[in-house]
Amino acid sequence: EMQLMESGGGPVQAGGSLTLSCVTSAYDPSRTCIGWFRDVPGKEREGLGSILSRTIKYADSVKGRFFISPNNLSLHMSHLEPEDTATYYCAARVCGVPWLDYRNYRFWGQGTHVTVSS
Repeated sequence: EMQLMESGGGPVQAGGSLTLSCVTSAYDPSRTCIGWFRDVPGKEREGLGSILSRTIKYADSVKGRFFISPNNLSLHMSHLEPEDTATYYCAARVCGVPWLDYRNYRFWGQGTHVTVSS
């Protein structure tokens, strides 16, 4: 069973940047699809990006501001806004299924919370 753990969350000022880490066990970068998601109370879990090897996809809502590192799976977030306040998760899924749908992910980390203040 694959295990994932996020870290790096915390408070940040609007306009600032933050990098979240995702540490995994049993990770094969050529076969494991990793996604980043976030939870905002009252909203459905939102897909942010996905990576397989060096193929990376981003949701339109974060394209150009968020970057997933192919070297260590970290999520670098820039130009943060209060609307980015959320609990962030990395997760693993079987490749070949739609990456944006959180229900396709089998293994999840415990999440790390980010608070963006104006």
